[in-house]
Amino acid sequence: MTKKVLCALIAVVMIAAVFCTAGCSSDKVVLNVYNWGEYIANGDDGCMDVIAEFEKRTGIEVNYTEFASNEEMYAKISSGAADYDVIIPSDYMIEKMIAEDMLEKINFDNVPNFEYIDPQYRNLGYDPTNEYTVPYTWGTVGIFYNKTMVDEADVANQSWDLLWNEKYAGEILMFNNQRDAFGIALAYLGYSLNSTNPAEWQEAFELLKEQRPLVQAYVMDQIYDKMASGEAAIGPYYAGDARILMEENEDIGFYVPNEGTNFFVDAMCIVKGTQHKAEAEAFINFMTDPEISCENIEYICYSTPNSATLEMLDPEIAGNPNYYPPQEILDNSEIYTDLPKDIYELMNDLWVEIKTE
Repeated sequence: MTKKVLCALIAVVMIAAVFCTAGCSSDKVVLNVYNWGEYIANGDDGCMDVIAEFEKRTGIEVNYTEFASNEEMYAKISSGAADYDVIIPSDYMIEKMIAEDMLEKINFDNVPNFEYIDPQYRNLGYDPTNEYTVPYTWGTVGIFYNKTMVDEADVANQSWDLLWNEKYAGEILMFNNQRDAFGIALAYLGYSLNSTNPAEWQEAFELLKEQRPLVQAYVMDQIYDKMASGEAAIGPYYAGDARILMEENEDIGFYVPNEGTNFFVDAMCIVKGTQHKAEAEAFINFMTDPEISCENIEYICYSTPNSATLEMLDPEIAGNPNYYPPQEILDNSEIYTDLPKDIYELMNDLWVEIKTE
């Protein structure tokens, strides 16, 4: 019996056991999943509704909700205001939550599809022994712009400076989360995205404060409506959202600035103290199944860490440099890491000042 066949049988047995537990009990299991917005195949445009498919196969009901930023997710969970089982945060936030004992170690015997995760996405700095996470997607950050509203000469140098171009005052969008906003400013200044030098953060603050009068709005998923409608001309966002933005408005262009950018990994984790750990592991294993993962990735278009999924993808997606950028862009990118407490406090204080000015 081959390793893949054995793993498949293990997965079937494990899911069947969970199904029996959920279906034979008088109390139906409800799994609370917390993920980013616009970040899962939901049945639109003829794609698979992966949550509905999981529920059908296992009998486990999923309560699926969305967050707009890592900080929003962390605040909600750390406050005890909500009870979640599976969450999908980014690298630096995972590192922070592991350090604060907020995540459960995963029993990988219950996640045999982990074998499909490419080794280059395992044992990364945020989870060096790979005990707490299964990578979901990865990607980079760049600038979206409307070709009919932005002069070609202003994007020729492929720089972050477009976000500070006074010509487009009132037509510029900016991230509504402090880590990405400060990350852009630090990269533009030539500093590490993980700087621990307060003076460099102060410089980044001054740069963001200088930008403030030019900004129409600080947004997250609102970028879709504003860019699609032509209400805004420029906005930084995650490369994986190129599909949505460019389908809604064919005049949208995208580039990764040459000063460098953030390379991120979002991963599936289990919240500490969950009462449904086996079901959470069944969900993670399901999402890592190559066929399910392919359906999901072809809809959301973020880059996949799943080697089997990558082989199955539509060539138009797998060969798209927005989603799978050339190595020189990756070499000029930096992954966020957890910051010292004093730097976090400084960043948060400076961000409040920018937003309330």
